[in-house]
Amino acid sequence: QVQLVESGGGLVQAGDSLTLSCAASGRTSGNFAMGWFRQAAGKEREFVAVISWSGTPQYYADSVKGRFTISRDLAKNAVLLQMSSLKPEDTAVYYCSAGWSLGATEGEYIYWGQGTQVTVSS
Repeated sequence: QVQLVESGGGLVQAGDSLTLSCAASGRTSGNFAMGWFRQAAGKEREFVAVISWSGTPQYYADSVKGRFTISRDLAKNAVLLQMSSLKPEDTAVYYCSAGWSLGATEGEYIYWGQGTQVTVSS
């Protein structure tokens, strides 16, 4: 089992930056890919970004490309999502996930965190 705990969410204004963190514990010896998904109110959960166990490659949703950066801190068993130039449409609950492939669909991930709320005001 792998436990994932997200942190760093909050209320920001459009144009601001925010960094989310996901701490992994448990059986973290596996070479998991780590992903971020988000779910806005009334919408389905959608892919945001994924990073391989080694740190490269990384893939991003078109909607966040150039604004968000995913990275890993192997020493801390953590994955970060640095978000800049935030827009109101980025408002969502952000979820961290772990899986075996660099996928963009929920079914490819095995472990999930509980999520952290990000709200971007206009």
